[in-house]
This record gives sequence, structure tokens and C-alpha cells, in this order.
Amino acid sequence: MATWPLQRWLLPAAAPVDHLAQKLGLSPLTVQVLMQRGLQTEAAIRHFLDPQLEPLPPPEAHFRDLGAAVDILVQAARQGQKVAICGDYDADGMTSTALLLRLLRGVGIAADYAIPSRMQEGYGINERIVQEFHEQGVAVVMTVDNGIAAHAPIALAVQLGMQVVITDHHEPPTELPPAHAILNPHLIPEGSPYRGLAGVGVAYVLGQALLQRLGYDAALAEPLLELFTLGTIADLAPLTGVNRRWVKQGLRLLANSRLLGVRTLIAVAGLAQVEDFNPDHIGFQLGPRINAIGRIGDPQAVIELLTTDDPQIAQQRAQECEIANQRRRQLCEQIEQEAVALHEQSPQDFQQEPVLVLVQPGWHHGVIGIVASRLMERYGVPVFLGTYEDVAQTVIRGSARGIPEFHVYEALHDSREFLERYGGHRAAGGFSLLAQHFPQWRERLQAFGRRCLQPHHLRPLLQLHAQARLGELTLDLHDELQQLQPFGIENPTPQLWSHRVRVVEQATIGKDRQHAKLRVRDDTGEKEVLAWGWADYLPLPDCLDIAYTLRRNEFQGQTTVNLELVGIRYPLPDLTIPPPPPLVTRPTCQPVAQVEELLSQHPQRRFLLYGYRRPEFPGCPHLTYDRPRDTCEVLILWTLPPDPIYLRWLVAKARPQTVYVAPHCPPIPTATQVLAWVEASLAHRPATWNLLALGQEHWVSPAVWVAGLRTLGYDAPHWPPTAALAAELDRLKDWYRTPVTDLAQHL
Repeated sequence: MATWPLQRWLLPAAAPVDHLAQKLGLSPLTVQVLMQRGLQTEAAIRHFLDPQLEPLPPPEAHFRDLGAAVDILVQAARQGQKVAICGDYDADGMTSTALLLRLLRGVGIAADYAIPSRMQEGYGINERIVQEFHEQGVAVVMTVDNGIAAHAPIALAVQLGMQVVITDHHEPPTELPPAHAILNPHLIPEGSPYRGLAGVGVAYVLGQALLQRLGYDAALAEPLLELFTLGTIADLAPLTGVNRRWVKQGLRLLANSRLLGVRTLIAVAGLAQVEDFNPDHIGFQLGPRINAIGRIGDPQAVIELLTTDDPQIAQQRAQECEIANQRRRQLCEQIEQEAVALHEQSPQDFQQEPVLVLVQPGWHHGVIGIVASRLMERYGVPVFLGTYEDVAQTVIRGSARGIPEFHVYEALHDSREFLERYGGHRAAGGFSLLAQHFPQWRERLQAFGRRCLQPHHLRPLLQLHAQARLGELTLDLHDELQQLQPFGIENPTPQLWSHRVRVVEQATIGKDRQHAKLRVRDDTGEKEVLAWGWADYLPLPDCLDIAYTLRRNEFQGQTTVNLELVGIRYPLPDLTIPPPPPLVTRPTCQPVAQVEELLSQHPQRRFLLYGYRRPEFPGCPHLTYDRPRDTCEVLILWTLPPDPIYLRWLVAKARPQTVYVAPHCPPIPTATQVLAWVEASLAHRPATWNLLALGQEHWVSPAVWVAGLRTLGYDAPHWPPTAALAAELDRLKDWYRTPVTDLAQHL
């Protein structure tokens, strides 16, 4: 049996929801999920469930340069000027390019485009493209999904007499390029519904504004909305604000798409019979086929696919997407296997070096970002993967993916002195550097990681939204939760968890027996659980906490709800901290260095010797150790106990007249050691835990143990407050060094 992946469970805080659930006509579980998304009021929840209830603010009020950008395009339309678009080679950039091409050509503007080579040039507009636009007589240059950091190319375009409109959604630099209009959601007010737009979303806002200014029918925007939906979901943009509102509308259009290329791609992907599209259809079927071309092929194929009205071209380009996607999957599997082997040949200590950085020749740059994401999910740490651009191995180019507590763009910016180019945002980024700078750059990354990451951050995060009993998991609940669609970034599929379920059946399933099926039970009901890829972890213990999503299952005319497993952990035992007896005396405290001398000087007195690795003194019948069997006259503390509560207990039980304290300090464990102790204790699956006994065993305070549990994702409302594990260990160190004169206040 292989040990299952250790996860970091982030549990929801319990909140009273019954009254709000009754007002909304929803189940308390659904309201609990909604409240975890920051929706705390009846009005906020109603607006979330029906985004059309509230009108959108005009985008002109948020995008300062939107009017200027529209003016430039209106002038181009009226004066017959040529417009050129510089796009990007990912799904966001390609759908953005196709959107603006359809828009501009649809209103009579002569429009063309260029996309830089991923392999030869890298991301973003460059001076070669600007020069070519100028030679082609272009009057207006537009960027989509890039350009916000391209100061030199934009300055060149302006110098050559072209007007420049930047539409981008990446982090802007301190100094913006000298464009005539810049549309970027990072430059609009916090709290704006437009704040989370991807590049295709910014292009869509501009497209709507242009159509409105030119007086075109709103129906012309429907194909643009389809492209917005494809690009937004494929780019993993947050499905909140206008993204949620517009994606919800766009998904309804896809089953009867007005775009020939989209219909053809849907058919090639095997989705022709789907009547109700959801983000998973795009995220796992259509998006990868679009992205594959940009990663390992020619982006022109996707642009033609999304703009053509020729069935033969559409079919040919859709097949190219299919072939590229198959090749992309093969490359990803190969590189992932090589990266895992490379790491595990010489495993990195993530406590000391919390960022996984791997560079290898021969890896395909177009797919290492996907592999970085997989490794991040596997190890739970930020991942930076690179490969060499040239045979001489002088230039490294790579992609990065980050965990929530690690900001990729800030990490790259922090190490910018070693980089030739870099860009990105919180979750992902790209970079290039000279190979000679790699050691210093890698160390700078690790230093950045050590500053922002704690040991408990370095494991896969599982964010849960509500606790449920199995009997509550009904088909009605499943359908009610579907009202929260579309699911995606910042509006994830609800992940529920159940405490102490019994595994009554478990078996491997599937063609290659790689998956598992469980039957679990609690005192309210029984459910079937599908565990994709979990076969290697069988057999599972018979009592577990499980985390899962709900899945509608239709079989032989019957519809039921199954669970899809996303995580398991040992169930937490009940915690007990026995109260000490009443304190009956307040002894004085003074240091002692020679215990043996003290014992020999007072052979008639009763002694109790207590402490970490305390010595033994044979031939002293008047001396007992560790726990008082009766009252004693003298308590000798070889070390302080791991918490004041132990000291109070000893004094209250033994009732000494005098307490001596030796100048010894127990070693302070590391956070890693504490977490290992807690996990080992969980693995024994006790029914209850005596925190005083555990603290005595490992010589840590109950607060350290509870902080360790919280670090691993265990928590309960009745537990006492604690600081972070590292802080509790520092507090333990300070306690062991408490001056003798200060001990009386703890009694």
C-alpha cells in the first residue's frame, strides 16, 4: 500500500446559516458554500445567482482610455486606414486576435495581424514586428494580451508615426509605454466588476464600445461573446464580476455556435451532442486543442479556424488542432516523467529550498508551463522549469507556476537583475536569462521563497467549502449547487467533506485498474465514491475523513448522486486537556547545580526529580521521579516542563515546600519534526488524544501540538487560539529560558 498524498486541508469556518437559507429557499449547505465565497448577505447571494439583476456600470467610467481607443478605430474606419494586431500564442491571445479581426473586418476596417514566434522570439510585441507593420503601411497598431511592458517597441511605433492602442491584462510596470490608449484592468479601480478580465475580455469591452459608437446591432457582438467565453475560461481568468455574467451568456451560445470554426472544433473534440456547455468542456476539451497549436504549432491555424467561413479550411485547421493536442500530451507526459525522475534522484529539501527549479536541455518550451503546473500540484511548491534556447546552452528560457502564498511575478521582479526578460502575474510567469547567471538567480528565488513561505505551505492545498453528512448529499442538493455555475477560478466547484466515515467496500476499477471505487457509510447514510487514479493507495483504512465533489450518475434509468474523491485524511481524535488539581502552595524558586549534593545533604527529606532526560541517582530511596506518588518536600526541576500547566500540576499534586530549578533547556524541535509527530499520531487513529500526555512524550506544549494540527488543516471551533507553529515554537523556547524569579507568576 502506497501512502496517499499528504494535503493541506483549508476548512471553512462554521457560520450560522439556517435563517438566511430559509429566506433564500436554499439548503444550509449551499448557503455555507456561498458564504465561503464572501457572499454574506441575502442581496449579495441573489445577485450572484442571477447576475442580470443589477445593471453593469458603463466601462468608460472604469477604463480611462476606452474613449480614446474607440476614437482611433472610428477614425481608421472613416479614413480607410490599415490596422494591425499583435497577438499572443496562448488561447487568450489567439481568441483575442480572432475577436478583434472579426470585429474590425466586420465594420469595414482593413485589418491584419502578427504573432511572435514562441520558440524564436518569445512573448509580446517586438521591434521586428513594429518595423514590418510600418513597411506594410499600417496606421494603427493594436496589442492584445501583451504590450503593457513593451516600452521600446511601443516607443518605436510612435516614433514611426503609428498610433498605438494597448489592450492587455498583465501586471503593468512602474513606467507605462508611450501608447495613445492603454486598456488594462490593473489600471482601473479596485472593486470594479471589470477588474478580473483576461486579455480577451479587454478586447471584448473595446469591441462592444466600437460597435455601439458605430451604431451596429447588438447581435453582431454574439460571435465575439463566444470567443470571449473560450478565451476567458482557457486562460483561467476568475469567473466573478463581468466574467461570470458574460461567460454564463456565452456558454448558452456554444451549442449552436454562429462561428463555423468553433462548430467544427466542437465536432472534432467529440462534443457535437452536448446541449448544455459548461467550463469543463472548454477547460479540458476545446481550450487544450486551441492552446496546443500555440505551444507546438503555428498560431495562424487557430486564427484562421476562428475567422474562416470556408468549411474546408475550418475542417483542416480543426484537425491540425487535434493532432497538435495529441502531440502536446505526449510531450507533457515525457517531460513530466523526466522532471520527476530528475527531482527524485536527488530530492530537494523544500524546508530549506522551497522553490523547485529544474533546467534540462531538450525540453519543449511550449509545454513546460503545463508540466510546471502538474509538478506544483504534485509537490505543493512553486515550480520554475527551464530549457536551453540554443545548442551552446548559453540562454535559459522557462515558465513558472506558483502556490497561493507565492507571487510569481513578484519573485521574478525580485530577481530581475539576473533576467533578460520576464513577465506574468501572481499564479504564473515566464522568464529568460543567461545560463551563467543561473546559480545566483536560483538562490535569489529560494531566498524569496523562504521569506514568504512557511513549512506548512509546502504541500498541496485542498480548499473545502462545507462539511456534510452523507445523508445530506441528495440529488436536490447537487442540482441546487449547479446554480453556482459556471465554475472556475475564484468560483470553484464546491468541495465538501465528511468526518469519520466508514469504508465498507473498496476495489480497483477501470481498464488498467488505476482507479478505485469505494462505498462509505456514516450514521446518516451510505454513498458510492469514485476515486480517479487512487488505485495505488488501496487498501485504505476503515475510518477516514473524506473530501469530494458531487457527481450526477445515471444508470439503467435511475439518477443518483455519487461522490468524486479529492482527498482523504485520518480523522481527528477528540482532544482532552485534564484540568490540574487546585493549587495549594506557592513555593519559592532558586537555582541548583549539584542535585547529588543536595540529596546527600538531606537524606530525610522526600524529593521529586522531574525534567527532560533527567538523570537517575541509585541508592536514594527518598527520591522519586517524574510523577508524584505522594506529597514531597522538595521538587527538583532538571528542566522546566513544556508548559506552565505541567508546572502547576506538579506543584498542586506534590505540594513541595521548595522548588529547585536546574539550568538546563530541552532542545526545541523543528516545525518539520512536530508535523511528523502529529501525522504519526494521526496514523495510529486513536479515539481520543490527551494533549498533556502527548506534550510530555515529545516535550512540547499543548499549544505547539494544536498549532501543528492547524498547520495540517485540522481545526475545530472550540479549540483555544494559537499562533502559527513557528511562533509557538519560539514561545516554547522563551518559556524554557524563563528566569527563576519569574516562575512564581505561573503558579
